[in-house]
Amino acid sequence: MAGRPDRLGHLGHLLGAYGLLTLTVLLFIAFSLALPDTFPTLDNISAVLSNQSIPAALALGATIPIAAGRFDLSIGYGLGLAHVMTMRLIVTHGWPWPLACLVVVLGGAAVGGVNGVVVEYARIDSFIATLGTGSVMYAVTGWITDGARVVPGPHGLPAAFTDLYDSRFLGLPVPAFYVLALTAVLWLLLERLPLGRYLYVIGSNPRAAELVGIPSRRFVIHAFTVSGVVVGGAGVLLAAQQQIGNPSVGMDYLLPAFVGALLGSTAIRPGRANALGTLVAVTVLAVGLAGIGQLGARFWVTPLFNGGTLLVAVGVAGYAARRQLRRRRAEPSGVAP
Repeated sequence: MAGRPDRLGHLGHLLGAYGLLTLTVLLFIAFSLALPDTFPTLDNISAVLSNQSIPAALALGATIPIAAGRFDLSIGYGLGLAHVMTMRLIVTHGWPWPLACLVVVLGGAAVGGVNGVVVEYARIDSFIATLGTGSVMYAVTGWITDGARVVPGPHGLPAAFTDLYDSRFLGLPVPAFYVLALTAVLWLLLERLPLGRYLYVIGSNPRAAELVGIPSRRFVIHAFTVSGVVVGGAGVLLAAQQQIGNPSVGMDYLLPAFVGALLGSTAIRPGRANALGTLVAVTVLAVGLAGIGQLGARFWVTPLFNGGTLLVAVGVAGYAARRQLRRRRAEPSGVAP
């Protein structure tokens, strides 16, 4: 009998860690059976990978501050500003596209650093601070575009620039490989390097981080800066995808990004934000949205799906965090978790 609780606990851990991944497979099988002619095809898989690459990158960017217990609500506004700036530098000012992309990514890092400074040194809650800086970025976007779209000239954009999004590798859209590479980098950063361990300590127990001498302010600023780099890169990719500068497009990506990041904290490493979990969460969302879309769902089903999933994600993540805290409290007393 003594081994039964251990087996149940191990089974619960497996379900918690890999349940979302299992759900992804089951959803794919279910939609493939319901839509055998359209869903399990290479064209559909390629379209899903291509369409979800930018939301996936933005979700991974949002994961980094969440690991430190902070939230960056400016990522949607930052995405919009980054993609508009990319278009303006290339189309209006005639910059070479590699230089324009580099400047935009560095600008994203600077904006992320400013977010971190405002949160840590002005001591403003990250929700309020990043909502404020995001509104400022939205105002800047409207100012530099005067509310109008940035449209390329008759010769269009450089082919090498649009190939950042349109090209393929091994038969699949190249943006999918960007997302895989970004996931690998963030996994290494959060799981194997001191910065990631420090961020988790700061996010789970700020008082303990202070007692052991972790410079919380500096590492939180680093987290926002890295997130800004990811947002800047996603903005460049969005410009290559849309090939037109739309000053209001960024906010469409905010909710899916946070759904992916928060839902990802319930997978692989339940109870904390992690890159692999975010990737799994974005995948299950992509499969679900593609399936219900092909089944003929109305336009309002997508925000309903995202909003409902966000509520479930936050609830499950909170439950997992409380369960982990109870386990930690029980272990020193010898009580089985």
